[in-house]
Amino acid sequence: MKIFIYIVFILCGVHTSVAQEKILLWPQGKMPNSKGVIVSDTIIDGRLFQVGEPRVYVYPAAKEKNTGAAILIVPGGGYLRLTADYSNIPIASYYQQQGISAFVVCHRMPASPDLEVPEIAPWQDIQRAMRIICANAAKWGIDSNRIGVFGGSAGGHGASTLATHKEDISAIGDELDCFSYTPAFMILLSPVISFESPIVHEGSRDRLLRDNSSEELIEFFSNEKHVTPDTPPAFLVHANDDKVVSPLNSIVFYQALKNAGVESSLHIFPYGGHRLGIGNCTGSAAVWPNLSIDWLKEMKFVE
Repeated sequence: MKIFIYIVFILCGVHTSVAQEKILLWPQGKMPNSKGVIVSDTIIDGRLFQVGEPRVYVYPAAKEKNTGAAILIVPGGGYLRLTADYSNIPIASYYQQQGISAFVVCHRMPASPDLEVPEIAPWQDIQRAMRIICANAAKWGIDSNRIGVFGGSAGGHGASTLATHKEDISAIGDELDCFSYTPAFMILLSPVISFESPIVHEGSRDRLLRDNSSEELIEFFSNEKHVTPDTPPAFLVHANDDKVVSPLNSIVFYQALKNAGVESSLHIFPYGGHRLGIGNCTGSAAVWPNLSIDWLKEMKFVE
């Protein structure tokens, strides 16, 4: 019996320590917007400041729970840094447990010395990640018509850029070019949306646009200005006391969606600051994850 218990303990330890499947976004030598400069991952205090190989991590839903829906998660970090440990992303794990396959993109930073056009690099990687999910939908038991995007903070800007801009900037002439990168829905948590004053998060704007903060680019990346009737519906969450990213970002985006006739849902909670997440919310804001699932069901993305 002792030997059996020991073996079970070892097997369980192996299971919990296995990292998520990692898929590189670009074939070797085919990454667009590259000068050919070799960049390695740079990790400082558990944060990733340079990304050598853009990639996506897979959290597939268990077969017995699989709803057929999926979500691509774009992490926050102000276009400066990302998380370095992708083995346990709470938001990805939450949606995975709800039967929604989750994917976390690790995109290039605008400050990379390898980039020809810094401001489009994160967007290119996010587009490519969506195409990879669509191309492999059958493998993971996913309905390609029910793949959405999630973004928190500056990740909300990346996610909403994907949803509001139709330009194909990730085609490289391979078999993935024919797959869609347009999400079916958005879930945006404390998102950066607008690059216009007075509601802009200046850090995200300045890091993305670098030394090219022209009025044309500011308007181009103010995503509330690019909503059309074809824009996918959004579930928006913000805290009224968020001192980092103004809740007006969510409000102006909801207004634009409403004006375009896009069915969406807006939730502004009184407290929570810029720390809304899974398991760290208090008060009424703690209900937002379950509300997002109810909304997905209401909108028929999850049955």
